[in-house]
Amino acid sequence: MPTVIDKSPTTAGERFIRLLRQNKLKVTQPRLGVLHIVSQKDSAISQPELEKLLGDTVDRVTLYRVLATFEEKGILHKIFDLHGTATYALCSTDCDEHHHHDEHVHFICSVCNSIYCLDDIKLPKINLPEGYQLKSIGVNAVGLCAQCKLLEK
Repeated sequence: MPTVIDKSPTTAGERFIRLLRQNKLKVTQPRLGVLHIVSQKDSAISQPELEKLLGDTVDRVTLYRVLATFEEKGILHKIFDLHGTATYALCSTDCDEHHHHDEHVHFICSVCNSIYCLDDIKLPKINLPEGYQLKSIGVNAVGLCAQCKLLEK
């Protein structure tokens, strides 16, 4: 079943509960907390940043498990920043546990290291030689984000 974050006039909490149930996941405060924080960000977020924002409400092991489960279920996708740190962003509504459909460009700011999903820029279809199987595609564009570009002047 695809990951769907419904935009209808319900509360974020109700949408997150529905999302967890659609993915056959137990509704827990750590899962809801992660979804709330990630959905509020316009850029990808790292595990250390999530841990800081969640405070002592979620321990590190639980957070790792939540992130791994969400990635497995197609709720989040992982992008590595310029320092090799894993960051997480919400998947598209087409993703599910069998296949991520996040074939879009990720923009990484070379100044602040923020990562933005450029969902409107789709990657071309890759025609592989016979016998090859594609698991994922990753294209990163590196430059200055809008905020750092303004600060540069």
